[in-house]
Amino acid sequence: MGMIDFTGTSSTGYLGGGASPIPRATVMYNGNYAPGTVVVNTAERRLYLVLGNGQALRYGIGVGRDGFRWGGVHKITAKKEWPEWTPPSQMLARRPDLPRHMKGGIENPLGARAMYLGSTLYRIHGSNEPETIGQAVSSGCFRMTNDDVTDLYSRVNVGTTVVVLNN
Repeated sequence: MGMIDFTGTSSTGYLGGGASPIPRATVMYNGNYAPGTVVVNTAERRLYLVLGNGQALRYGIGVGRDGFRWGGVHKITAKKEWPEWTPPSQMLARRPDLPRHMKGGIENPLGARAMYLGSTLYRIHGSNEPETIGQAVSSGCFRMTNDDVTDLYSRVNVGTTVVVLNN
């Protein structure tokens, strides 16, 4: 049986992919960001949704492996439920074994939800591999469990500022 966290959301992995090895939590946060800002700390492998009053929601994430981590400020430019996936040409050059396109669904590596970051190739997205949360394994995207990405997706809008700290 899954646990119920502070938001009342099940952590049973109902969307596939299992529970996060890093539970979501409300934490004290002293960043200088407006409420509603998403802050990704690649060194911590955590994503923060700033709530205000010195607090944030903290999520565990998977980040880019060596050579694929990046930083900057972008906006969420699109949100998709059960997104389709077309690997970019750069990824296909490294991994020619990948499919050229996958329909959305539980087997899709983008998971249950995706939030697209500016004009980059990168996204905050779900994962069907919860064991990768807290690790550096992606090609630059930020992975979350399907439960966590669905929670974040419900809390942010297109236009939300995303600050990626790559220390």
